[in-house]
Amino acid sequence: MAEGPSLAAIEEEARRAVASAQSLAALAEIRAGFLGKKGSVSSLLRGIGALAPEERARVGEAANVAKERIEGFVRERREILEREAHASALAAQRLDVTLPGVRPPRGHLHPITQIERDIVAFFHGLGFSVEEGPEVETQWNNFEALGIAPDHPARDMQATFFVDGGHVLRTHTSPVQIRAMTGRQPPFRFIVPGRVYRNDRSPRHSPMFHQVEGFMVDERVSFADLKGILYAFQSHMMGAEVELRFRASYFPFTEPSAELDYRCLLCQGAGCATCSQSGWIEAGGCGMIHPTVLANCGIDAERWQGFAFGMTLDRAAMLRWGIPNIHLLFEGDLRVLEQLG
Repeated sequence: MAEGPSLAAIEEEARRAVASAQSLAALAEIRAGFLGKKGSVSSLLRGIGALAPEERARVGEAANVAKERIEGFVRERREILEREAHASALAAQRLDVTLPGVRPPRGHLHPITQIERDIVAFFHGLGFSVEEGPEVETQWNNFEALGIAPDHPARDMQATFFVDGGHVLRTHTSPVQIRAMTGRQPPFRFIVPGRVYRNDRSPRHSPMFHQVEGFMVDERVSFADLKGILYAFQSHMMGAEVELRFRASYFPFTEPSAELDYRCLLCQGAGCATCSQSGWIEAGGCGMIHPTVLANCGIDAERWQGFAFGMTLDRAAMLRWGIPNIHLLFEGDLRVLEQLG
């Protein structure tokens, strides 16, 4: 049996095959073809048991040497292929640092947040401090302390969301007046931005919306002071050309009271769905704080007087950005919000 030449031939064939391998996967197949259980070397050695003991030892030693050499061919080729694969990966992922960078998309503040911050900054300039209060309120703070009797329509289920324990989701930011004035002595002036809740839905109304409340108490405060501040504020928010009107109204917590309206900036007063064809959009209410409200907070109404106003931030956003429906502000549609930066 001429095992030596056969092993030498197999070794040479393996060297050429390994050198021609172009990938790690191909190299693994070639190795298995020579050194696997069904490989060439294994097939040759299957008949070794029939040889004489001396011949068997010689052939076995030669086979081990051939295996080691073939493993060496495979190892060397694998190192080359791994280096080439690494170099190819680096080349594919190579960055040209001289190219201009790609700016990632940037978000912006929600229109309501922009409006709120603008309002707070304006009133800070007039010496107003910011107050906050809970959105789940007692009926005393939300109604009774503000002079809203138990049979008042504002307490009807059609307008108010009642929660367990006799509390309500605040229907306005006015309860913060009670919290801020109770236990304090004038003079003071506060601004109160926040979310409020009413059971109402239309192009101009949402069950959840945002208000800003402002109030000031001092020894000499008049309705003229209130109007002057509101004119300056609306001019700041909507531009000097904005047209306002005050309509006599009634609120249990102010006397005298008025409604403040904007001339609709969407239709310029011609009438549209947003202003209910009236040409005007209600901005909010205002008036002189009722003496009973001051007394409920422990403030001497004979010495002190003040004004209060409340208006929606959402309608201000609608007018500033020309939004026809308030619900577009809260639906999270990026196609809309991206236009309002």
